[in-house]
Amino acid sequence: MRQESALHEKKVDYSNYHFTPAELVLNLLIGLILAWAIGHFFYDSLIVSVGALAALPWFLRYRRKDYGRRRRDELKLQFKDAVTSISSNQKAGYSIENAFREAWKDMVLLYGARSIMARELDYVRRGLDNNLILEQMLLELGDRSGVDDIRQFGEVFAVAKRNGGNLTEIIEMTAEVIEEKTDVESEIAVMISSRRMESNVMSLVPFFMILYMDMTSEGFFDALYHNVAGIAIMSICLAIYVSAYLISQRLVDIRI
Repeated sequence: MRQESALHEKKVDYSNYHFTPAELVLNLLIGLILAWAIGHFFYDSLIVSVGALAALPWFLRYRRKDYGRRRRDELKLQFKDAVTSISSNQKAGYSIENAFREAWKDMVLLYGARSIMARELDYVRRGLDNNLILEQMLLELGDRSGVDDIRQFGEVFAVAKRNGGNLTEIIEMTAEVIEEKTDVESEIAVMISSRRMESNVMSLVPFFMILYMDMTSEGFFDALYHNVAGIAIMSICLAIYVSAYLISQRLVDIRI
């Protein structure tokens, strides 16, 4: 009964990220601080800060997408190790079903029982124990994952299993392709990590500059506050700042 009920657990939809309570509180605090900073530094107005809270839902959606992307990247990395494990287990003489069962053990040892891939292989393991079809579970995982490598693996595996292809050879070739692609992505990530850090630091520089000038030269920005011309100028600056930030994030987000 425990196995059957476990199979009906709601599985993760990797295209739709949901904050944990701690993540929600953290991002709400970040959103509140940003709203205050925009109102204070660009307009010297608490009313603007309160009005900026209207953009909080957009900010939370943006952050959810970022968290979801990082979770999919983690899934992709762990999937590569899972496929490598499955390939090794098949070479050791295990049947394809038992190769997946052994891969679950490897993922638990490598990443822990609560890791993404360990949980997914646990679903597969329990599904096999309840006579579910392996290729259907892999196709379903591919649809949920939002990761091309996993979806393509499931499709190739399903076709090969239906047509009697050499699964050992196919899985081995797939593992090599995924590993090569992941290695290239890891190299790119290392190469641009310093640029990503520079981008994050530079996004904070305008606030620190305004704060420094406000503290050392009191009244320096008064001409830009509480008048039509100043509000227009600061609004343009804010639009440029937000656009520059979004562009910089796209520039350091390289995908292959």
